[in-house]
Amino acid sequence: MVFVGTGFSLLVQTTREAQTEIERADKLFYLVSDPAQAVWFHEKNAAAESLAHHYEEGKPRIDSYEAMVAQILSHVAKGERVCVAFYGHPGVGCDPTHMIMRRAAAEGFRARILPGISSDACLYADLAVDPMEDGVQAYEASLFLFRRPRIDVRAALLLWQVGFVGEPSIKFSGDVNRPGLRALVLYLRKHFPASHRVAIYEASWYPICPPQILWVPLSKVAAAVPNAAATLYIPPLASLGKIPRTNR
Repeated sequence: MVFVGTGFSLLVQTTREAQTEIERADKLFYLVSDPAQAVWFHEKNAAAESLAHHYEEGKPRIDSYEAMVAQILSHVAKGERVCVAFYGHPGVGCDPTHMIMRRAAAEGFRARILPGISSDACLYADLAVDPMEDGVQAYEASLFLFRRPRIDVRAALLLWQVGFVGEPSIKFSGDVNRPGLRALVLYLRKHFPASHRVAIYEASWYPICPPQILWVPLSKVAAAVPNAAATLYIPPLASLGKIPRTNR
């Protein structure tokens, strides 16, 4: 079986390699946010099936993921050529992929992940950020708040899904968890001043639409995040400057 990513911008960020796997699969499972992408899957493969039915309002995410894993592996066990397509990169911020990879290895199935365009790749392009210049620390927001890792303020800090911070269950409304965000900002204020300007970022889902980028002081983040899936980019307090590199 193989996992592929479709990127974010509709159709144009799906690699030819991923499209080939989508078309040739005996069974294609997918999970995307855009209905047009779902239509495209069914045009490319008559055996396409959405995994979205495993989500239920208030249901813990881990229970939904376990159900997805069971359904997908039931087809792998039949000897079918299975392709699973997720938006973005199938190995970045995608628990079902890694749950299946571990199960497949334990049960003797061959599984692989093909690279896709992830949200941070879009962010680096849209904000013109070079992650090799000062370095980047990246965490899922809830994990970051729970673990409270040591922060190097000389490097950028990237927090995924800040609107979901502290929210373990599915919410179809997409409402932002404001209390969780306030707790996150309170912790960040121990390391960054209230006036430090940060970016609330969302990649564009369509080639004709620009990304959503909102620069605000850190103190305003809890009120400013528009939806749960937004990414928070915190620039370093002080740049390390240009350091000679050997890659180019």
